Amino acid sequence: MSKFTVSPSPHIRTNESTSRIMLDVIIALIPAGVVSIWLFGAKSLWIILLGIVSSVLTEYLIQKLMKKSVTIGDFSAAVTGLLLAYNLPPSAPWWLVVIGSFIAIALVKQVFGGLGHNFMNPALAARAILMACWPVRMTSWIQPGTDAVSAATPLALLKASDAASSATSSATVSGATAASIEIPSLWDVFSGNIAGTIGEVSSLALLLGAAYLLYRGVISWRIPIAYIATTFVLTFIFNGADLSNAFYQIFLGGLILGAFFMATDYSSSPVTPLGQIIMGVGCGILTAVIRNYGGYPEGVSYSILLMNVATPLIEKYTMPKIFGEVRKNV
Repeated sequence: MSKFTVSPSPHIRTNESTSRIMLDVIIALIPAGVVSIWLFGAKSLWIILLGIVSSVLTEYLIQKLMKKSVTIGDFSAAVTGLLLAYNLPPSAPWWLVVIGSFIAIALVKQVFGGLGHNFMNPALAARAILMACWPVRMTSWIQPGTDAVSAATPLALLKASDAASSATSSATVSGATAASIEIPSLWDVFSGNIAGTIGEVSSLALLLGAAYLLYRGVISWRIPIAYIATTFVLTFIFNGADLSNAFYQIFLGGLILGAFFMATDYSSSPVTPLGQIIMGVGCGILTAVIRNYGGYPEGVSYSILLMNVATPLIEKYTMPKIFGEVRKNV
């Protein structure tokens, strides 16, 4: 006589643990960190290490104070610290990194219940708050190289160039005409030889890490591909069917970093396949609109955060019907 074991769901299980997934994310982020250290030197290494250590220490202290189990061994705090560091400029002072780590871990993650309960990406939320409080510190960019010359990001240059082009021939924008604004080449933008935050400068390194995550099955293609494709199409339309500009903007700013490493955050993104597509499309629409019509040259952080807030609503209307569910009488 056959015997069956009756147990509650879930019935589909995996050998992948939280620590293994987080470790995969750290591995995937290593190429971008190596390129940043190569370009900006010890400044990047210091911020990366400080971001990780301060985030892990904050989580440890908060969990001890709240008399909760210490979970720093799952590497989630380390990932948050690493992503926060990647969203900071190489010129960021040490105290900005520490404050950002506290905001990300204590206010955005632990206050809402810890890992799996945060309704938005902790690193991006911390970046948005830091940007609001210390905008000058958060936008003090340096050109790669030993001289550490202050420079504008390609997105800021592109926005200034567009503004100058739309002005009269005698007008100037911040003392520079459109002809005098030198935009970096597509290769420089793709490889990372530009000013920007620590983790966003090299799209090539980020794509290598993204390929690893996709191979390992840590993330799905739906959100990042829908995000990038939507941004590309809308940028192409908004800029008069300029194909080169659309390609250029794909590798600018934090689009690749945000699409593959932050918009795909398990806790703050939809779990349904259709919901993930909607999430990606929504992020792409917001990013393209902010970049082209907003006063701020970048829109990735705010786009993802806004869609994080909309995630419960997206899941409500995209959740498939339960097998055997009785149809409601209308």
